[in-house]
This record gives sequence, C-alpha cells and structure tokens, in this order.
Amino acid sequence: MDNNEAAAIAMPRIGDKAPAFKAVTTQGEIDFPKQYQGHWVILFSHPADFTPVCTSEFMTFATMEKQFEELNCKLVGLSVDGLYSHIAWLRTIKEKIEYKGMKDVEVKFPLIEDITMEVAKKYGMIQPGESSTKAVRAVFVIDPKGVIRAMIYYPLSMGRNFDELIRVVQALKAADEFGVATPADWRPGDDVIVPTAGSCGVAKDRMDGKEQGVTCHDWFFCTKKIDKEKVLQAIKK
Repeated sequence: MDNNEAAAIAMPRIGDKAPAFKAVTTQGEIDFPKQYQGHWVILFSHPADFTPVCTSEFMTFATMEKQFEELNCKLVGLSVDGLYSHIAWLRTIKEKIEYKGMKDVEVKFPLIEDITMEVAKKYGMIQPGESSTKAVRAVFVIDPKGVIRAMIYYPLSMGRNFDELIRVVQALKAADEFGVATPADWRPGDDVIVPTAGSCGVAKDRMDGKEQGVTCHDWFFCTKKIDKEKVLQAIKK
C-alpha cells in the first residue's frame, strides 16, 4: 500500500471528535458537525447516484426519517457525485420509483456533494481494496457533543439493515441515560446489563439476590429490567 492509499483509508475512531468540514448539499451549505450540536446524527455515504442498491437505501432512509427524528437524530448523506447529479437522482426517485410499497418518496435530508472526495477521505469512506473512486457504505453515529459513538461499514454490493441503525441509536442513548450496557440483540424493554459491582460486598449482595431488581447469572454478569415505556420516553430526548 502506498502513502496515497494509506491516506485514503485513514479514518477517525470511536470516541474521536467527528472531523469538521463545510460542504454544499441538496439542502444548502452545511457546517458539520457544528450546526448539529444538541442532536444525534447519522452521517452515511453511498457509492453513487442512479444505482439500484443506493436507491433502495435512500427510499428507506427517507421513509424512516420520522423514526430517526423521534430519537432526536438527524440524517446526512454523502457521495462523491456532484450536486446536479444528486438533484436529478432524488427527483427520479420521487417521480418514477416504486419499491416495496414506497412511492412518491421525497428525500428531505441533506445529501453532500463531495466530488473532490475530501470529506469521504476524512472519514475513511474511500477504501481502495473495494473502490478507489466510490465511497463504501459507511455509517457514523455521532452524539450531540460531536463525538463518534459507532461506525459501521458495508461493501458496495450490500444494502444496510435500517432496523439495526435505529437499534444502535436507541442502545447508545439508553446506555447514556441509565448508565448501563445493552446485551446482544437488545431492544427497548429487554433486560439491560448493570455495571460490574465495585466491591465484594455489593457483588455478594447481588449474588444472594439482595439487590432489588437485579438478576445475576454470575458475579460478572448481572441484568435488570427497565420498563419499555420508560426507556422509550428517555431516548426521545
């Protein structure tokens, strides 16, 4: 791998501040992440306009935008195509495409023009082993303080699972709100994992069933129930 390739796939890490940039989008100029302070954000890339997998994804994102909004989560898209290509493609989606019961779909969230690939390279979205001219399907979940909390990458040929993207935001917000962790396949209303006991006495009380509401499967693995409605209410903030 030469230096140019290494630069192309350099990427921020979980816990880093989201790299800042200014760009033109289908909804006007954007100053990212500054103008999104106080909101969660999903920044995602797609390989190219006027392609079928990307079309199915944008229709799904647009159809589910209200669900993300209910989580105080904004959507921001990106590809290395130009603004006029973006506009023409989104118009085609609205006027001509019907898929899985979705039709007349209007994409209202911003889609970034990145023909220089400057933003895509900042976020490691250009990966030469997959393509040196198209962004892979990257997803960055960024919190209200502008910190990257999760990253998911998909190859060009594979569409994303949107229920999982909703679940990721829900789980991150629940973890922050209640000071817990979330187990495999967690959904609101499922048991959460409580932090490991900080002292032998607390651990013994847990193992003996003396800590109310906590179930221990072993000293290092304890769970508790949080009411689903309580979780849903909390994660809408």
